Amino acid sequence: MFLSLAVEAKKPSNQEKKKSSISAKSWVVADDNGRIIKSSNANDLRSIASITKLMTAMVVLDANQDLNEKINDISRRQHLRLALIRSNNHSSDLLCEHYPGGYEACVEAMNVKARRLGMKDTSFVDASGLNDDNVSTSSSLVKLVLAAQNYPIIVKSSQTPSMRVKLEEGYYSVKNTNPLVKNGKFIVSKTGYIRAAGGCIALLTETNKGKRVVIVLGSQNTHTRIPEVRYLVRNF
Repeated sequence: MFLSLAVEAKKPSNQEKKKSSISAKSWVVADDNGRIIKSSNANDLRSIASITKLMTAMVVLDANQDLNEKINDISRRQHLRLALIRSNNHSSDLLCEHYPGGYEACVEAMNVKARRLGMKDTSFVDASGLNDDNVSTSSSLVKLVLAAQNYPIIVKSSQTPSMRVKLEEGYYSVKNTNPLVKNGKFIVSKTGYIRAAGGCIALLTETNKGKRVVIVLGSQNTHTRIPEVRYLVRNF
């Protein structure tokens, strides 16, 4: 089912209503070539919260480490999936701590990759996105999302509504932080929230108009970001 078909809200009758439907301080809708179709404050520098974890996952995968190696009783692969599906901060930090050269080398690799992707206004200081100083712009995050689609684990995680992890005491079940995953046709999806960032989401999805990259930064809260994504996909 296309994401656009899941929208229940009626289409606004004029541009003023369209603007009032979005609380996000910055947002972009782009096609799968990175061409921006519609945007608002696309070049404003903002905290990006757990969208950071897309870059963490990419540099960890770029390092070609053993995905079956255990880190604190579960595999590197499971930590990647926990970071992407449940937005687990501890898993993100462990992945960077066990990166070649350690945590600082991991964060440096994230910044190097950002520059290589042309994200010149982007800066990372931690692996999870809890730090306010992990910043980017909606327009730059389009490049991040398009790069992330080349990583099968990221794509698989973006399409996973829930997962179970086997621990010594039993199974640990988690749900995807993007509730639309169970209904939409996602290729990449990552949510985020800290107070400085507001509600955030970065995704690439199939729609009845073609593939769309949607970036939402600074939405009012974690509840508003999802209706805003639905709205943007439906209208653009």
